[in-house]
Amino acid sequence: MALPKRRLSKARGRKRRTNWKLSAPNVIKCNQCGHARLPHHICPNCGFYGDRQMVGGAED
Repeated sequence: MALPKRRLSKARGRKRRTNWKLSAPNVIKCNQCGHARLPHHICPNCGFYGDRQMVGGAED
């Protein structure tokens, strides 16, 4: 296994990590109820996926 001959400076290591960012999840609104949901997922509020009801939703 290769080992570095010299210790890397803090700046060099931090420079390498500058692009490690978290990205916000892509959120869209449900066609049925308008609640925010992830794309290609069943809506957690109404249980619809596209035009079909997959799960019994929270219907009051």
